Amino acid sequence: MIRLKLSAVPMLAGVLAGAAAAQNIQINRENKSIAINATDEATATADMAVIAVGFEVFGPDSATTYADGGRISQSVLAALRKIGVADKDIESSGQGIDKNNIFDEKDNAEQRAKKQFVFRQYWQVSAKPELAAQVIRDAVAAGANRTGAIDWRVVDRKALQAKAAEAALVKARAIATQMAEGLHVKLGDLIYASNEAPQVVRPLMREAMAAPMAVKAQAPPPLLELRPQTIHEEATVYAVFAIE
Repeated sequence: MIRLKLSAVPMLAGVLAGAAAAQNIQINRENKSIAINATDEATATADMAVIAVGFEVFGPDSATTYADGGRISQSVLAALRKIGVADKDIESSGQGIDKNNIFDEKDNAEQRAKKQFVFRQYWQVSAKPELAAQVIRDAVAAGANRTGAIDWRVVDRKALQAKAAEAALVKARAIATQMAEGLHVKLGDLIYASNEAPQVVRPLMREAMAAPMAVKAQAPPPLLELRPQTIHEEATVYAVFAIE
């Protein structure tokens, strides 16, 4: 394999300069081929919301705290089922009771005595985007005071990956065509292609909302205004084209 220097083909400099860091271009004169690494992406509006639903409750002793936690747990699940969330779409992500060592500085001795133990429970609830706001509202009303973070996803991720790979292959052919013209040869058929492991490009806002946000339990307020995020799927292809 002989790596082609851009300086050897001035007419291609403008076309390839911006892509040089992302594409690896090689010429094999013996096998009469051009090999290119090209990266592109595909986008789609999220069609699934995975919502963090959870709560924490304090108590004077482990038995009382656990009992209160059990009642809230059943109340939250009942609220989710009432709005049509299936059990298969509710997954436990954490639960447990612990000795509480964190108190508010303003708490007096009596208040601290009522917070000796803490029970926490969390779920991941999958729902259609249009149901996400109702999941949050009704879960909070049922006592889920650690609820709100959303992980937006695409159900058919493989189809989005395939679309990204197709776009990358189109880009590879376009670059190969420009390269062949610069070498005064004709670009032939695609003789080999492989798709490297794609990556999901997650919006920065998702990282900022990674931890569930605390919300005080109350009667159901108006629904939140939520908008599904755009999901970006990236793919890199290695393509080899024949040259004539």
